[in-house]
Amino acid sequence: MDQIRTFDMFCGAGGSSLGAREGGAKIVGGVDLWGPAVESFKLNFPDAHVFQEDLRILTPEIVLEKTGPIDLLISSPECTHHTCARGSKPRSEESKDTAFQVIRYAEAMKPRWITLENVVHMKPWGRYKELMEELVRLKYNVREQVIDASGFGVAQRRRRLFMIADLMGMPDIVTPINTLHKNVWDILDRSEKYKMTPLRRPNRAKETLARADRAIAELGPDKHFLIVYYGTDGGGGWQRMDTPLRTITTVDRFAYVKPTLDGHMMRMLQPDELRRAMGFPERYEFPDVTRREKVKLMGNAVCSPVMEAIVASLRASNVNGKISKDAA
Repeated sequence: MDQIRTFDMFCGAGGSSLGAREGGAKIVGGVDLWGPAVESFKLNFPDAHVFQEDLRILTPEIVLEKTGPIDLLISSPECTHHTCARGSKPRSEESKDTAFQVIRYAEAMKPRWITLENVVHMKPWGRYKELMEELVRLKYNVREQVIDASGFGVAQRRRRLFMIADLMGMPDIVTPINTLHKNVWDILDRSEKYKMTPLRRPNRAKETLARADRAIAELGPDKHFLIVYYGTDGGGGWQRMDTPLRTITTVDRFAYVKPTLDGHMMRMLQPDELRRAMGFPERYEFPDVTRREKVKLMGNAVCSPVMEAIVASLRASNVNGKISKDAA
């Protein structure tokens, strides 16, 4: 197959599509309901047909009329109702069930390959086994693989579950193209263009100061570090600079703390820094939207180097002797 014609369900800002394109695929279409995501996709894939619609209402037949045949169906169903980051908040089964739209589209499009990405906490979901059985019913061979983006040249620890399906044989285990270890220093803007404020000021939350104090007690008073400014985590609420960034979410989360002669100063990590931590290259365009929307675009995205490795693996398996869909 000279081209892997690819359609991106739940396309978001286009991280999966970027990776697929870098891996040798041709992006012919995408769909997302959220305006900033659609605008981002249009900026970076001007030749693709993007739908700003609810894919539960959009039909795959209409998609095929615009895109032509599809070889690879990329999907990243809504994940916030699977993740443990929700804590005790109620979970929406309707939201989780968007994963079954992949089956509906696959039945009509009959792609050679499917990738489905989600949080690792999708596996205990009551309908996960049913989803797998539906893919098998459609004659797909499915490999489940948990991939941490930090092992693929990304400066972020981001573990995600990937279901990789192939009509012609069991997909190979995906291995990194880039194994360069990156950390927070690699994404940080050190130009001092972003304003910093004193860590210790009267209106600073006690929990924030407690996290910083734990870091200072461990590292000493002269070390840089990050704190989890909003929300909580199981790592004490701080991290070192020489490790990959913890998982980016859809809300502002991390603050950079710097020692100075006048005491510790801090600022939030900026969208440009988060984009680097997601693996987006500088040439990738994002729309002129609010800071909150930019952070959400990052948190919802897939790290493109991971998808690049997946698509490169699929292409290699095809070249190395597995029968193409057209020849079957």
